[in-house]
Amino acid sequence: MGCSSESVSGLSGDYRQDTFALLQSLRTSIELPADAPDKAALQEEARQKINDFASRYRRDTSVTSLTSFTTMRTALNSLAGHYSSYPNRPLPQKLKTRLEQEFRQVESALKRGS
Repeated sequence: MGCSSESVSGLSGDYRQDTFALLQSLRTSIELPADAPDKAALQEEARQKINDFASRYRRDTSVTSLTSFTTMRTALNSLAGHYSSYPNRPLPQKLKTRLEQEFRQVESALKRGS
């Protein structure tokens, strides 16, 4: 299989656009009720999107020094860590609150261009 410009999870290569899209997707999966029938599938999809995002941008020197990227990586690591360690447990409210705060910081930084 060859590489294409767009990955399975829909990353386009436009860092800003991909980050906003990932934020929206993660917010949706985080806010699902614990008894949602497709919660496990959406969590697995979120983990895949996190991995795809990290793989695509972690070596891109044009974005690795941006505030938005470092804050995004912190949030993604926290969320992925929870999904890996506690796959059957809901996200604690404290983690949800922290993620939302970090997501807002990422959005602000992207709007400023950093």
